[in-house]
Amino acid sequence: MGTNSQSSGILKSDEDVPAAAQLKDDTAGSIVSVRGLKENWQKWSHEHQEYQRTNPFNNSTRPSVVVPQRGQDDYGRPLQGSMTDQRGKDAHTHISREVQELCEVIRDIGEPRDKDVDGKMAVEFGKLFEHYVSISNKVVGVLLRARKQRLVDFEGEMLWQGKDDHVVITLLQ
Repeated sequence: MGTNSQSSGILKSDEDVPAAAQLKDDTAGSIVSVRGLKENWQKWSHEHQEYQRTNPFNNSTRPSVVVPQRGQDDYGRPLQGSMTDQRGKDAHTHISREVQELCEVIRDIGEPRDKDVDGKMAVEFGKLFEHYVSISNKVVGVLLRARKQRLVDFEGEMLWQGKDDHVVITLLQ
């Protein structure tokens, strides 16, 4: 029996690794040592542990991120700078563009509401639906959003094709 690490069955470094213990990496065509595999595994493990610290669904650790409590300004909103925050901003921009486009269509195909001074444009829902459906199939949703922003006004909570074709939609601005 010898006293070196090979005879005791414990490998301490790459120099102690026999050629048979080194693996051939088919993709790169190079020899991969046990040390390289160990380092890659430790790197992945460390990255995974860091990720789990911020994962809100992980029950084993407490998140290091400060979570807003009910009543604070940021409660119910994504973290500033997160991808969720960016997607929300992009969606808001997209919907705003659709609302503006709807208002332009109402200006183009609408008729003056009354002979009064303000010159508000109005159009029936059926006519707007037929014209706007070729632009977007979300005409009712965009109308509801425009009414929430006080850009248009119409009677009722929801508009239905066929049933509400004669409801007048007024452009307020």
